[in-house]
Amino acid sequence: MYKAEIHTAKGVMKVNFFEKDAPNTVANFVKLAKSGFYDGLTFHRVIPDFVIQGGCPNGTGSGGPGYSINCELNGDNQYHDRGVLSMAHAGRNTGGSQFFICHSRANTSHLDRNHTCFGKVYEGLEVIDLIRGGDEIEKIVITETE
Repeated sequence: MYKAEIHTAKGVMKVNFFEKDAPNTVANFVKLAKSGFYDGLTFHRVIPDFVIQGGCPNGTGSGGPGYSINCELNGDNQYHDRGVLSMAHAGRNTGGSQFFICHSRANTSHLDRNHTCFGKVYEGLEVIDLIRGGDEIEKIVITETE
């Protein structure tokens, strides 16, 4: 079991992962975070009352880690709600490193079972509202839990 802390200049978002529902997506995110892949990348796409999106090495939404992962859409937690982390993609099974964090359920419910939900912010929810386009992911700290 893992937890994450997403550090930004606006504050820290603490995340619990949905390892039971999206084990491969969580493992991919953890691997990239532990390698420092996300350090210094920006939230390149910020749409108020919708999502904040980061994880593109190009800062444009066009880049990734050089490979794709499959969507995991059948778990119990596949519902986009405030604070949920979900994989961005350019079509089914094309995700890699880009992820988004939801502002609210009202404007993201149509993403359910189309994008893989793999975690949720449990502390620092207010940071989601403070993030602006171009804000940096300073680092993502992964910790193992029991």
